[in-house]
Amino acid sequence: MNNRHFQTPIEYLKGVGVSRAEVLKKELQIFNFEDLLKHFPYKYIDRTRFYKIKNLNADMPHVQVLARLTSYEIIGEKRTKRLVAQANDETGTIELVWFQGIKWVEKSIIKGKVYIIFGKPGFFNGKAQMPHPEMELYTPANVKRNGNLTLQPAYNSTEKLKQYSLDSKGLQKLVASLLEQHLKDIHENLPQYILNKFKLTDRATSYRNIHFPENATVLHEARYRLKFEELFFLQLKLLKNKLLRTQKFKGNIFETVGHYFNDFYHNRLPFELTNAQKRVLKEIRLDTQRGVQMNRLLQGDVGSGKTVVALMSMLIAIDNGFQTCIMAPTEILANQHYHTIKNLIDDTFIPVALLTGSVSKKARKVIHEQLEDGSLKILIGTHALIEDKVQYKNLGFVVIDEQHRFGVEQRAKLWRKNTVPPHILVMTATPIPRTLAMTLYGDLDVSVIDELPAGRKPIQTVHYFENQRLRMFGFMKQEIAKGRQIYVVYPLINESEKLDLKNLMDGINTMSHEFPLPQYRISIVHGKMTAAEKDFEMQRFIKGETHIMVATTVIEVGVNVPNASVMIIENAERFGLSQLHQLRGRVGRGADQSYCILMSGQKLSHDGRIRLNTMVKTNNGFEIAEIDMQLRGPGNIEGTQQSGILDLKVADLTTDQEILSQARSCVEDIFEKDPLLALPEHQVLNLAFQAKTDGLSWDKIS
Repeated sequence: MNNRHFQTPIEYLKGVGVSRAEVLKKELQIFNFEDLLKHFPYKYIDRTRFYKIKNLNADMPHVQVLARLTSYEIIGEKRTKRLVAQANDETGTIELVWFQGIKWVEKSIIKGKVYIIFGKPGFFNGKAQMPHPEMELYTPANVKRNGNLTLQPAYNSTEKLKQYSLDSKGLQKLVASLLEQHLKDIHENLPQYILNKFKLTDRATSYRNIHFPENATVLHEARYRLKFEELFFLQLKLLKNKLLRTQKFKGNIFETVGHYFNDFYHNRLPFELTNAQKRVLKEIRLDTQRGVQMNRLLQGDVGSGKTVVALMSMLIAIDNGFQTCIMAPTEILANQHYHTIKNLIDDTFIPVALLTGSVSKKARKVIHEQLEDGSLKILIGTHALIEDKVQYKNLGFVVIDEQHRFGVEQRAKLWRKNTVPPHILVMTATPIPRTLAMTLYGDLDVSVIDELPAGRKPIQTVHYFENQRLRMFGFMKQEIAKGRQIYVVYPLINESEKLDLKNLMDGINTMSHEFPLPQYRISIVHGKMTAAEKDFEMQRFIKGETHIMVATTVIEVGVNVPNASVMIIENAERFGLSQLHQLRGRVGRGADQSYCILMSGQKLSHDGRIRLNTMVKTNNGFEIAEIDMQLRGPGNIEGTQQSGILDLKVADLTTDQEILSQARSCVEDIFEKDPLLALPEHQVLNLAFQAKTDGLSWDKIS
């Protein structure tokens, strides 16, 4: 594509002008020729054939009929006024009806002429009928000229655009005008050998055929080519960044696995590592020996043992004379990591400190001093870790938990805490589908812990309807009798906080009758309570002083209580799949069998039924994430909206996984043999990078 032409402001396209340009910019973010070219049709209307009237039925979408107009008349007055016409072919008669624009239609149609009639067929009193059809005089020449025997593109428009005659048909005319003038300026941007290998249509033909396909075959070929191109350049950007970073950022070499690691592994580790944990540790070990800054994403379900892997990696850094830290997005998560690590190692082994907004000024001063003199080896905290006052003597290894909750600038501040950037391990308990990880984290190396620690039993999940509530109460009593504890979680939806609180209070009233004092004790946590009140209730539950914790919000139950064996989720149909899976992960922390009960009303939407059935069927977070992505689309998965990387115009990560894999492996092959894109056959790709350095955004590469 010739950038000079396609960066031309949209007002300069024939038929647009200043006022239409303003509304195109505001309504569709179409600022220039390229934006219009990439405003792809959202569907296609089949105009590749004419139907006989006798073959029409009400289930058909829009169809074309070739028929002679035999009569028409205006019926009714004022509000009931309508124009009714009759048209027939050799197989029957169809009634055509207009309720609006009657004067214009009456002037434009001629009795006795043959028309191309296009619209949605219906039936009234047993007769074929078509409301507000498009009418076009038939001649063999105009069928050919206007391309009636094609797949007609339908474009997204808005009410505002329609006021400027920019409905689907109006946008179609603009795109046709653009292609007529500038098709020759759409230049190829993929090497010929890639076109040959993947049997890709050339670029200009693909743009013409995605807008005005003559048949389904050329449309498929055009879409495949443009999807491949979009995903190819996305991977080219990510892998080029990764290549540049490995060249630019040298990393500290961790030469030895010494005293701290070995002592912990042989004498302090309270359980056997899983094979998956061992594999990930090996990957991290190799990364930290290469002399290049490590950037690795560690994915693993709730309870899969990511924190232990992070700790053991940090011990290798400490063995090599470096300090380490863990940054978590919330105080609750930071506290959780702190207590988990303190339970695994004590201060006589290695000093560990916690730094959050709640830490006193006096304690902060001590932490700052110990960091600067190097005596503090492990610091755990929130974004307080990146404050300018926090200075490390020799920071070598950084763990970032739930990275999508931190901005790029926040992460970069940690990098700058040492002369040589520290190695980075990013952890997430939100399983990400492979295609999404390849896109969101395509410039990171990815490790996966895909097995639970030995002795952990899979959580048994059941779905109960409201009429099975007594059965649920009976089960709760059985578990409490065994000495277990139970979570009961209600959804919290912003728009109806009062309603949710009412649900919670109604639930507690019902439960108070079923679980009377002093035999049963209940903790209550909801958003209207003060932080101190919430903490008091949570501590009672953690210490085992209460049997049941009832809560409205998800984060308040982000505590580790191995004795809690049942998670009951009320109105489960109101939660997303990833939320349901995260909540379920709050139980199953001990060796005892744990359970998750999903309570719902009798009426369920199609998606609601799929979500609950999925939870019952599988405990596999990655399988759940794939289904979640199919239901919600990749842009709505937690943490992806703000990534900015998912602004895909034609590709779809839920359906185009195979194309993404092909594109990525193709880019990997290119960088393996030609990292500088210096070979003659890669000049077109190099030009694309030049376009980027000229200040164009990546989605504008052409």
